Amino acid sequence: MLTGKQKRFLRAKAHHLNPIFQVGKGGVNENMIKQISEALEVRELLKISILQNCEEDRTEVAENLASGTKAELVQVIGNTIVLYKESKENKQLVLP
Repeated sequence: MLTGKQKRFLRAKAHHLNPIFQVGKGGVNENMIKQISEALEVRELLKISILQNCEEDRTEVAENLASGTKAELVQVIGNTIVLYKESKENKQLVLP
């Protein structure tokens, strides 16, 4: 579980990132979770955007992605989700 200070730090780091995944009409599926897990292992911090045609609630999508990838949910703001998962091999971020 992340502390408030760590979440603030991660939000600041994620501010300049562009979303690399989009959740659309199909919602969250196994293939998407697998791809996001692999990307988290490489990058540690990801932004994911939720498209207008997504039928699920954005908080549900965020919780499903976080639990499916075993990542920490840093922030849900607007239609953007920020996820963090510490990398086993490519550790880049040092949390305060």
